[in-house]
Amino acid sequence: MNIIGIDPGKSGGISLIGRENLIAEPMPETVGDLVDLLRDLSINRPCVAYVEVVHSMPKQGVVSSFTFGRGLGNLEAALQALSVPLKWVRPQVWQKELGCLTKGDKNVSKRRAQELFPAVKVTHALADSLLIAEYGRRNEERPV
Repeated sequence: MNIIGIDPGKSGGISLIGRENLIAEPMPETVGDLVDLLRDLSINRPCVAYVEVVHSMPKQGVVSSFTFGRGLGNLEAALQALSVPLKWVRPQVWQKELGCLTKGDKNVSKRRAQELFPAVKVTHALADSLLIAEYGRRNEERPV
């Protein structure tokens, strides 16, 4: 099973962990590019997508909140259209599993991602998506 990990938002990323592949990309800027990337990751591969549960922040402006929600809806619609199953995961859950409770410090997740994926040049945009994908990989391998 190939696992897609998604950290939603403009500064997030999309990563795929497969038996033969490790791909990490920053979040595409357009809906078309988002669909193209997800299609490329999922075509001819059995996949499941793990997406971080997100919400607007209290001090976030109305326009920012609307834009963020719209992006999340686009992401969910693209996965649905490509028949990629979607599983939501709270940040506290994947961070605890991977030993990197960030408490808002993105450097914690960046360091942990670099430890787990030394062949990848991990950036803040890629770190969480890589870790979410790793959480998904571990979760999918657990016996039922």
